[in-house]
Amino acid sequence: MELNKIRNFCIIAHIDHGKSTLADRLLEITGTIEKRDMKHGQMLDTMELEQERGITIKLQPVRMNWKGFQYNIIDTPGHVDFQYEVSRSLASVEGCLLVVDASQGIEAQTLSNVYLAIENELEIIPVLNKIDLPAADPERVSEEIINLLGCKKEDIIPVSAKTGQNVEAILDAVMERIPAPFVYKGNEDVTKQELKALVFDSQYDSYRGVVSYVKVFSGEIKKWDTLHFLNTGKKIEALDVGYFAPSYTSSQLIDNGSVGYVVTWLKSIRDAKVWDTLWKAEDISGPKSKPEDAKAIEWFKTVTPFIYAGVFPMATDEYPQLADAMEKLVLNDSALQTESEASTALWQGFRCGFLGLLHLDIVKERLFREFDMDVIMTSPQVTYHVRMYGDKTSEYSRLLPELIEHEWKTKTILKVSNPEDLPPRETCETIAEPIAKIELITPKDYVGALMTLCQERRGVFKNQQFIDVTRTMLSYELPMSELIGDFYDEMKSLSSWYGSLNYEFVRYSEDDLVKLDILIAGERVAALSLMCHRDQARFIGGKIVKNLKEVVPRAQFAIPIQASIWSSVVARETLSAFRKDVTAGLYGWDVSRKNKLLDKQKKGKKKMKQFGKVSLPSEAFVNLLKK
Repeated sequence: MELNKIRNFCIIAHIDHGKSTLADRLLEITGTIEKRDMKHGQMLDTMELEQERGITIKLQPVRMNWKGFQYNIIDTPGHVDFQYEVSRSLASVEGCLLVVDASQGIEAQTLSNVYLAIENELEIIPVLNKIDLPAADPERVSEEIINLLGCKKEDIIPVSAKTGQNVEAILDAVMERIPAPFVYKGNEDVTKQELKALVFDSQYDSYRGVVSYVKVFSGEIKKWDTLHFLNTGKKIEALDVGYFAPSYTSSQLIDNGSVGYVVTWLKSIRDAKVWDTLWKAEDISGPKSKPEDAKAIEWFKTVTPFIYAGVFPMATDEYPQLADAMEKLVLNDSALQTESEASTALWQGFRCGFLGLLHLDIVKERLFREFDMDVIMTSPQVTYHVRMYGDKTSEYSRLLPELIEHEWKTKTILKVSNPEDLPPRETCETIAEPIAKIELITPKDYVGALMTLCQERRGVFKNQQFIDVTRTMLSYELPMSELIGDFYDEMKSLSSWYGSLNYEFVRYSEDDLVKLDILIAGERVAALSLMCHRDQARFIGGKIVKNLKEVVPRAQFAIPIQASIWSSVVARETLSAFRKDVTAGLYGWDVSRKNKLLDKQKKGKKKMKQFGKVSLPSEAFVNLLKK
């Protein structure tokens, strides 16, 4: 296929604005999938979990043909927790369709996606979807799009993805307005034979190993070609190449500028990473004939997780299966980061980094559905920056120490995502937490309630902007630790489900942060420790010990359950002991005999309390985390 006959683009939008439905109509109109073969809606949502929840979780490429042109389209997720999928898609295309709901208008994730597309210098085609709804207001929403993009009204394409109305106009606009692929800028002086292809996603197949999804920037990939991963240094043979229609469709080669897949037969997932570059140099002489001399494509980088949580198997002997499942899941979900972790209560597991709570929930669900692994997840935590006196790089090498000069003295910054890794109190100078910039778009009737919510969560007001006469965008700076709880649910509840949220990390800020420990019978339970603000420690600690009182098994002696900051107890509940009636066998005796037996029992319980141990069973731990 000639380069000027190829168009690569993706579909971006806020969640539930009709991206996947629009992709269905494009597949149907271009004849890529016959209508009788569309057994369900959202054909590109191939995962059972996606169809069940009605959301897109993974990007999905597909090739279609229209009037002699080859279209490579990538359907992307709309939720903020899967923003990394969107960024990788935008790095692999030259244009995008911006889909906006004609009844909802521009929402928070719409703005975020537009900024990403502009940053990647993509051609944006605005599409006004759901114009057939009775609540649609095309004039108002069109004005919002014009104000956002600075385009003309005739540039906006009104469609109904559900009925197919005017969808063909989108295909014609893609042909006219989105540019053809360009050769990677580092290759102007190199002949076409030098292949450079960007790996933007991967899948693991039990029979064929790792299958890499690639966008070819120069050269072409043929079956049985010898290829190199430039970053990992792995050498492979392309056992099969092809494109997506939308399932794997084998072909002889992947053209320059096209999107396709390469079957690598690799069984080790570490050798084929997302964002790597596939390289081949047949019939090339000179300094670039060796892989180590070739330059990889620098397009997008690895993502930084926002929250961390421990993942442990239900039974200790299931750890090998969990390790294998996590390795395969990381290949398919490149935003997920893992490292080994050990816990005294839950034994061996993993410390995992996620982009948000929905991402965490999806990973847990996928482990159960795809790998039959039922797991325990600890309370999510963010990464804190701890500043210490002096050079501590050798003592805390695992916490990525960084030396800085502060007040003419050398100090060390540690990155702590697990409260158990927090250094002793006397060695910590300050603790800084991540701050997120959030954008809330809501009808004006709910502004007061949402502003109160943000202020209760230690938010700092930054800006208020009126999108139109009925809707407002609020900008706040909020600690990331406040976002990972029930903030999203509270926001939706207070705005009657009309509000939308987008957030991004901006900086670290020092505050009065403390480590909250949980003690059962005087013994600290390491797996329940967490970081929080000092002002909230009493409330959070009281809530935890109250829940623990319901799940900790009773004993023959009273068990104190405490929450403490360093060495100060801020909340306490006492689990009463089992009572045995030692006077049941007495009849007609003097009261002194009864008191003697009760005193003897009292001394025994006191001794038992002194030497007795309380262990929190894993079942009780699971019940606590479910609350």
